[in-house]
Amino acid sequence: MSSPSVIKTLVGVDFSSAPTRRKPIRLAFGQRQGAVVRLETQRGLESLAAYEEWLREPVVPGGGWLGGFDLPFSLSRELVETLGWPTAWAPLMAHYASLTRAEIRETFAAFCAARPVGSKFAHRACDGPAGASPSMKWVNPPVAYMMHAGVPPLVAAGVSLPGLHAGDPARVALEAYPGLLARELIGNRSYKSDDKARQTPERLIARKDMIDALEQGRSRLGLRLKLSHAQRDELADDASGDKLDAVLCLMQAAWASTQPDYGMPKDADPLEGWIVSAA
Repeated sequence: MSSPSVIKTLVGVDFSSAPTRRKPIRLAFGQRQGAVVRLETQRGLESLAAYEEWLREPVVPGGGWLGGFDLPFSLSRELVETLGWPTAWAPLMAHYASLTRAEIRETFAAFCAARPVGSKFAHRACDGPAGASPSMKWVNPPVAYMMHAGVPPLVAAGVSLPGLHAGDPARVALEAYPGLLARELIGNRSYKSDDKARQTPERLIARKDMIDALEQGRSRLGLRLKLSHAQRDELADDASGDKLDAVLCLMQAAWASTQPDYGMPKDADPLEGWIVSAA
């Protein structure tokens, strides 16, 4: 497996398991030229049906896309084996998709209840290096529901998920995590909130500092973000941080486009998957 040179369009996806007009799934499209990533357009998808339609959009000859998606692509091996679920990725996802959210919540809550305090959740190997929430978490944030809503459409649309599932080599999806890059750029400062009361000047300054760091290339990704003045203002003014998170995922996808096998670790678990750019 290697990064195909035919893919020119990069996309970052800030996902929601319940998108609305007020809070859509955010897409950030761009292209990389050397060490420069240019943000081209942004797009909001106001429903899961719109997300599915986008994934099925035909690719023009000689084109294609490589995307970083902010949602987990799998569950921990420990959890899967304890529950007696399929230990191959495609059958596991088929089983997971067959469950309701209520069934997922009840199953995972029972799993956690049987475990000692301090180790309630089962983690994937990639969660720690990325600083990501366990993919079985159903609240704050509900990433288990995000996987339930976001992964089956990828499979149904025939998208390729390297290391997990073969599909169309011109449409490639990687699991991204914007928090990983955000922490490198501004530490643990908070830069977003959906709560208007918490959309403070300090968070606005943090977003502006992050955008400045992205434009100057101050990360180990070795890439610089190129923005217009209007784009810079738009990213800073979005107090929810969703548009900026999509751009962070775009940068992680851009980094993967420079790496053999998209930067996938050689010891990546073919059941658990991996998070792009995590050590």
